[in-house]
Amino acid sequence: MPIAIYHLSIKIISRGKGKSAVAAAAYRAGETITNEYDGITHDYTRKGGIVHNEILLPDHAPAEYANRASLWNTVEKIERYKTAQLAREIEIALPAELTREQNVSLVRSYAKENFVNAGMCADVCIHDKGDGNPHAHIMLTLRPLEPDGKWGQKSRQDGKRKIPTVDWNERERAEDWRKAWAAYCNTALRLADKLTEDNALDHRSYTRQGIEQIPTVHMGVVSFQMEKRGIRTERGDMNREIEISNQLLRQLKVRIVKLQNWLKEETENAEPLTLANIIQDILSRKAREGKSNVSQSIYNLKDAANLLNFLTDNKIMDISGLDEKFKSMIGEQQAIRDKLKPIDRRLRTLDEHIKQSDIYLRYKGKKGLLDSEKILFAAANDYFKDVMNGRTALPIKAWKAEHTELTTKRKTLYQRYVSLKDEVRKAEQIRKSVYSILQQERKPRKTQDMEL
Repeated sequence: MPIAIYHLSIKIISRGKGKSAVAAAAYRAGETITNEYDGITHDYTRKGGIVHNEILLPDHAPAEYANRASLWNTVEKIERYKTAQLAREIEIALPAELTREQNVSLVRSYAKENFVNAGMCADVCIHDKGDGNPHAHIMLTLRPLEPDGKWGQKSRQDGKRKIPTVDWNERERAEDWRKAWAAYCNTALRLADKLTEDNALDHRSYTRQGIEQIPTVHMGVVSFQMEKRGIRTERGDMNREIEISNQLLRQLKVRIVKLQNWLKEETENAEPLTLANIIQDILSRKAREGKSNVSQSIYNLKDAANLLNFLTDNKIMDISGLDEKFKSMIGEQQAIRDKLKPIDRRLRTLDEHIKQSDIYLRYKGKKGLLDSEKILFAAANDYFKDVMNGRTALPIKAWKAEHTELTTKRKTLYQRYVSLKDEVRKAEQIRKSVYSILQQERKPRKTQDMEL
C-alpha cells in the first residue's frame, strides 16, 4: 500500500527566466488563458489528471480575482520589468492514505492559514492520475494587496536601502511553511485514524532528524510511469542502489550498537585483565591441553592468533580500548555517509547535465524535427537557460571528467565500507570469545568463595 511521503518544494516563477504566471496557471488548472502582457494564448485543456482547482482570496481582495485569468493578468500587468518575479509556487505531495475529499480539505486549510491569512492570493490545483502520486500546486502572489484592493509595492526605499514591505521572502518563512505542512498532514492522518509510526511526516532532513540514511532522488513523472510499467530508469536504478546502501548502513549500525552495549556491560563486570592477556591465555591453554575447552567460539590456534593480531594491530589492550575502537567505527561510518551524500547529489546533477547536453546537441540545427524531438530540444534548451546563467558554451568535457572523478571517489568509499564491515565481524568474534572466557574465569572464583 502507498504511504505518505514528505515533499514540499518552493520555486519562483520569473519573467527573467522566460516564465509566465498566466502560462503556469493555465497549465496547472488545465485551462485556456490569453496572456495580455505578450498576447500569447496558452491552451492546456487537454491536460489530464486535474481533479480540483480553486482560488482563495484575502477578504479585501477584489471579487474579480476569483477568476484565474483576471488574477494572473493583473499580476503580469503590474510587473513591468523583463526580469520581474511574478509568483511563488508551492508544490506538495499529498498523503496517499487520505481520500480525495480529505486531501482537498487539507490543502485548502493549509493554504488559507499560511498564505491567504497573511495577505496572499492562492491558486490551488490538485493533480491525481491514480498512479499513487497525488500532489498539489499552490501559486501565490508576491505583492501585498492594499486595503482598497490595489497591488502594493514589494519594497520601499529607506535612504539607499530597499526594505521589503512583506516578510514572504525571508528564509524563516520557508522553514515555517515546511514545518506547518508536516503538522497539517499528521493532524489530517490522525483525524482519519491513519497515522502510524511509519507514515508520520517530518519536514526535517535525515541529518537534522539524526537518521543515518542517504536520501533517495525524486523520480519525476516520466521515470515514475516507466518504472510502473516495468521499465528500468536511471533514477530508479540510483534509488535502488541508495536503498541497498541504506540497508547496509543500518545493519552495520545495529551490529556496532550491540557490541557497544555488550562492552558497557562487560566493563562494569569484568575483572582487571587486559584483552591481550586473555587471548594469550587462550593460546597457552590450547598449547598445554591440546583442545579447546576454554571458549567454544575459537576452534583452532589460527583463529586465536588472528584475534590477537587484531588486538595488537589496533593497539587494543583492554576493554576500554576495544570500546574506543567501536567508537571510531561509528565515527568512520558517519564520515562515509557524510561524504556519500554530496557526491550522490553532484552525480545526479552531472547525470542530468550530460543527458540534457546529449539531447541538445543531437537536435541543435537539425531540420525537419518531429514534434516529440522539438519538445525534447525545447526542454533541453530551457534547462540550460537555468543552468548556464548566460554562458553559451557547454562544458561537457569538464562535466564528464568530474563525473569520472566522483565515481572513483564513491567506489573508494564503498571499498572502505567493506573493510569496516570486516573489522566489525572480527570484533564480534572477539566479543564471543572474551565473553566466554570471562564467564569461565568467574566460575572457579565463585566455587572458592562457597568453600570458604
